[in-house]
Amino acid sequence: MSKAIDVALFLHLLGVAVWVGGMVFANFCLRPALSDLSPQLRLPLLEAVYARFFNWVAGSVLVILLTGGFLLQQFGGGHAVWPLHAMAAIGVLMMLIFGHLRFAVFPRIRRAVQAQKWPDGARAVGTVRRLVIVNLVLGVVTIGMAVLSRGF
Repeated sequence: MSKAIDVALFLHLLGVAVWVGGMVFANFCLRPALSDLSPQLRLPLLEAVYARFFNWVAGSVLVILLTGGFLLQQFGGGHAVWPLHAMAAIGVLMMLIFGHLRFAVFPRIRRAVQAQKWPDGARAVGTVRRLVIVNLVLGVVTIGMAVLSRGF
């Protein structure tokens, strides 16, 4: 394997670790820990957390997209084995879901917090939770495909 492929694979996996690991933390550690807080305390905190986390995810998405495209080209491009195309397709779907979270759902949370409309904010946070679970499942499936398809 060339050094460029090694570096791209390292950066790709680092981006995946940040994104998937962040989703695990947010859903299984942070969210339950905040459940006892009132919406007036919980929602502004979640808004601040999501603002920071979504910036990290955006950076990860950019790295994953660039390195994934490079790696796909290195391993055959359009003629690469089907698991690579499947991983790319799932990755693009995950990125689209993230884009919806970042540019459609998160602004609803921000507006609800600014206007102190706690029920609206809670509904938007529920949407984030559901879509993060979808993306987490897709991410784990993709990681599984990467590991299990190494022999192709």
